[in-house]
Amino acid sequence: MSKSIKLAILGLGTVGTGVINLISDNLDELKRRSGHDIIITEVGTRRQRDDIDPDITQNSDLMAIAASDNVDIVIEVIGGTTLAKDIILHAIKNGKHVVTANKALLAEHGNEIFALAEANNVHVAYEAAVAGGIPIIKVMREALAANKVGWLAGIINGTGNFIMTEMRDKGRPFAEVLAEAQELGYAEADPTFDVEGIDAAHKLALLASIAFGIPLQFDQVYCEGITDITLQDVNYAEELGYRIKHVGFAVRRDGNANSNGTDQTNSDSAGIELRVHPTLIPQNTLLANVNGVKNAVLVNSHPLGQTLYYGDGAGAGATASAVMADVMDLVRVLGSEADSSHTETNHGHHVPHLGFIPDQLSDTPILRAEQMITGYYLRVHAYDNPGVLADITRILSDAGINIDAILQKPAHKLGQVPVIILTLPVVESQMNLAIEKIEKLEATTGKVIRIRLDELA
Repeated sequence: MSKSIKLAILGLGTVGTGVINLISDNLDELKRRSGHDIIITEVGTRRQRDDIDPDITQNSDLMAIAASDNVDIVIEVIGGTTLAKDIILHAIKNGKHVVTANKALLAEHGNEIFALAEANNVHVAYEAAVAGGIPIIKVMREALAANKVGWLAGIINGTGNFIMTEMRDKGRPFAEVLAEAQELGYAEADPTFDVEGIDAAHKLALLASIAFGIPLQFDQVYCEGITDITLQDVNYAEELGYRIKHVGFAVRRDGNANSNGTDQTNSDSAGIELRVHPTLIPQNTLLANVNGVKNAVLVNSHPLGQTLYYGDGAGAGATASAVMADVMDLVRVLGSEADSSHTETNHGHHVPHLGFIPDQLSDTPILRAEQMITGYYLRVHAYDNPGVLADITRILSDAGINIDAILQKPAHKLGQVPVIILTLPVVESQMNLAIEKIEKLEATTGKVIRIRLDELA
């Protein structure tokens, strides 16, 4: 039996307007796929818009819309973590399903929001919160539900990826590319969330919870930006067969590998790594060839193995597509209620918010930064004196750090020699001690530049 499902859209910026246009353009297709009429009944906007269908009620009172009897699903695309949180909680308490693209809100307050939704027998859907039009949330929660995820790695901020691509391909400095990204609308006037990795960390917190069945823990994500990456390091990485990308990693560590990668049980290293930072990855990997503003997530799971999900990570069309994918799922739930009085049963069969039954979420610890295990790119500047390289390699060896490659460049005008070293995976605390000793050598100058390295294997 066909039913009319009523939507409210809160926020008529790029994404909200994109949702309206998508529904208008694909209305017949949406009905064919869902079996129900999908109607926008209310929109929340600060000022009256002449380009909105006059049959749609425009209202600046967003809390009123969230409680309206004329709304089944509330679509929140206003952003932020204060007003948006109040509105979503109000909608949930009034029995409304919610669709949101707000990764910051969910990463920081998702545990509270999802718990309230469970208590009120409604669902909060958030496909658009991570990687735009790439259906990674649905993939992680549903398509990979029978798999055990070992790790995932994602280029999940288009602005940072655009900057790193331009630096590599055109030899342009960071500041120049950032200015262009702002002119093109890829970066905000205040680009901090993008270039310092905070946006990617929000998304990684969500992906990690779905991958491993853990509560959302954004405050435990190690976060490092790209503002200190230089053309010098980009070029050296290329020469060594790597590319520098801003990557988010979620890695399950079972404590069965020591700093050199060999088997050795170590309960202190058991847990989950959550980290966002610049990373050298091999040029021949798929992730290394994700360029411009594109996003991609690489997932390694058992028994499936590695799978890559790639596409537009932002923009009106991509984000509206993700929003409406969630709406379609909820339309089917609401439509089934029209044919059944067993409302609780229908909601009970919906995929859990984080992909795991709420009382089955794990308390697996999040590893501290000094417990992380990665390979390293090190750039050391030293005077061209006999024995300097031997001193550096001895310090690394004494710290239990294995060297994979060394590149020594010609001395520059000040008589200093850039020495680039790639290491095999090592516990961060060991690398910290080694770098401290290298910086104390009389023949070295300045700070050791370090960038983490991952073979994605």
